[in-house]
Amino acid sequence: MATFCRLRSLLGLQKLVCSVSPFYPTRSYSSSPFGRIGFIGLGNMGARMADSLIKDGYEVAVHDILCPRNHNIMKMFLDKGVLTEDSPLKVAETSDVVITMLPSSNHVLDVYTGKNGFLSGGNLLRPRLFIDSSTIDPQTSRKVSAAVSNCSLIDKRDGWKAPAVLDAPVSGGVLAAENGTLTFMVGGPEEAYLAAKPLFLSMGKNTIYCGGSGNGATAKICNNLAMAISMLGVSEAFALGQSLGIEASTLTKIFNSSSARCWSSDTYNPVPGVMDGVPSSRNYIGGFASKLMAKDLNLAAASAKDIGFKCPLTLQAEKIFTELCNNGHEAKDFSGVFQYYYSGKDEQ
Repeated sequence: MATFCRLRSLLGLQKLVCSVSPFYPTRSYSSSPFGRIGFIGLGNMGARMADSLIKDGYEVAVHDILCPRNHNIMKMFLDKGVLTEDSPLKVAETSDVVITMLPSSNHVLDVYTGKNGFLSGGNLLRPRLFIDSSTIDPQTSRKVSAAVSNCSLIDKRDGWKAPAVLDAPVSGGVLAAENGTLTFMVGGPEEAYLAAKPLFLSMGKNTIYCGGSGNGATAKICNNLAMAISMLGVSEAFALGQSLGIEASTLTKIFNSSSARCWSSDTYNPVPGVMDGVPSSRNYIGGFASKLMAKDLNLAAASAKDIGFKCPLTLQAEKIFTELCNNGHEAKDFSGVFQYYYSGKDEQ
């Protein structure tokens, strides 16, 4: 608690943050006590999140773990006046906060503890705060937090006596990242969460504090687990109904005015022709890829196994989405399970 004793007062201070480049005009005020923000991982989500920080007036340094394969995205940031570095360590050495948005648990561990990782330069760190927004297992989040907790700060200003880690995965997908409307599920020290909240609100519109280290990661995999099982149940019911002679549009009306109503039926309907503006209306292109759902279900299953928790629905859902991917539909939205697994039909 003493580590962050002065942070609550700092949160009340408003400061105008000037634009770092004529390409990125400042769009708002920031109340963050931090200076430069490092960002590692410039994929579909990370590039847009970093861009939101820059547009909000933050000074940002970036690196992508796929560089030079992802050279074009690094060049895009460089051409707009943003500092680009060639390793996670170099980003950390110039940043007060470092945010990571990476594909897997192994990538996160490598960026923190591998060659040229954040901790490869020794136990004295410049960043006061590390935020990992990757979707990974909670055990890895806790390992990373424990590793950073053994380090000290080079500069203990503003009341920070030790570096802190927040696991802060997101919900909302690429469109929400583009529009700055993500939801962050955050685990770690509450005082660090409060200090980081202005950063989250530069990239999103909602933040939910979930408790201690690893709880943000836990919230994310539990949310996606429930979403997957819900979509499977709705898709199975629609496909069965069609096979028994009732139209999916009729079942949708029934579901949405009765006890079966859920997000998968009233907001993200999987049946082509029932609802406009969702992936099922465009051949399941866009949205949340089946390979990502399979990955998240694998994380949930592995986490359950680690603690000896029985989860038969998780295992069955993982099997179905893995089969979907193996059959060539890994890039299709996960609602495509209606058509590609259950052989559901388009609604005329």
